[in-house]
Amino acid sequence: MKCPFCAKDDTAVLESRIFEEGKGIRRRRECTKCGKRFTTYESVRGSTLWVIKKDGRREVFDREKIKRGILRSTEKRPISMGLIDQIVEEVEREMLRKESEEVSSKAIGRSIMARLKKIDKVAWLRFASVYLEFEDLADFEKVIR
Repeated sequence: MKCPFCAKDDTAVLESRIFEEGKGIRRRRECTKCGKRFTTYESVRGSTLWVIKKDGRREVFDREKIKRGILRSTEKRPISMGLIDQIVEEVEREMLRKESEEVSSKAIGRSIMARLKKIDKVAWLRFASVYLEFEDLADFEKVIR
């Protein structure tokens, strides 16, 4: 690792710690030439996950977009931000485990709905009404049955 202060190529690792639930390593380093200390972060970068939309468009997987959708459906419901973050993490992991670098928006929606249904039926119904594009009361009744 090159020192950011003097550009010497020889640094010593003083301490290493795992961060973000094992997704990366934080290293405290010291330059053997100038003696200054600095921190580096290492994390695994996988391939980009693409989402195939209903109309055939492709866009990069965006966990923040998923989180916003879940937040809208759980508004004024007794669901913690920690639980919402957990759902987003689980959905992302599930999509990354698929053998393809492309996943359908339908697969993402089904995954979210399955998790919401176990946690809060009202949030599940709110999410379903947007995801499944309900148009009238009959659509609600059909899904509830």
